[in-house]
Amino acid sequence: MTATADVAGEKVGEARKRLAAALENAKHIAANVRDRAVAGAKVADQSVHEHPYQAIAIGVGVGALMGYLLARRCACKRD
Repeated sequence: MTATADVAGEKVGEARKRLAAALENAKHIAANVRDRAVAGAKVADQSVHEHPYQAIAIGVGVGALMGYLLARRCACKRD
């Protein structure tokens, strides 16, 4: 926007207005995404505090599964 600040013309003015509107829209979308992420993190934190052993078991299970799949993938590349 600052690159076209000294440029005059109807098309440039319209483009600047569209760009400003798009930037405002993007800011609103980013704020909405941030708010939803924070809310999701709070729910996850609360769930982990309410069920710590189940959360640990799920983490270990997911880690073991990922380790198995990665080890299998690496073993296939060696052959």
